[in-house]
Amino acid sequence: MERLVVVVVTAPNEEEGARIGRLLVEERLAACVNIMGGIRSIYRWKGEICDEGETLLWVKTRFDLLPRLQDRLRQVHPYEVPEVIAMDISQGLPEYLSWVARETGGGA
Repeated sequence: MERLVVVVVTAPNEEEGARIGRLLVEERLAACVNIMGGIRSIYRWKGEICDEGETLLWVKTRFDLLPRLQDRLRQVHPYEVPEVIAMDISQGLPEYLSWVARETGGGA
């Protein structure tokens, strides 16, 4: 079975998250993108503490697509440095995992 990952990406709002998610699925860089609005992020940026509302994307894809996914996010994301964190999927429903691989151009 293909090595799969969930990639966590934040976006400034749901509309921007949907734009990015649709693009990633259309380009087969992701099989599915879940968009969760209403999160709050507190972080330090350029010496200041920020407290912002954001939207969280859960991007399901293949590990070997990470370099292309990261490059594409750098091109289309509005943030200077977008959050892109990949986590291995160690287990899951085999039929679902096969679907993720197929929808991103991977094996059966």
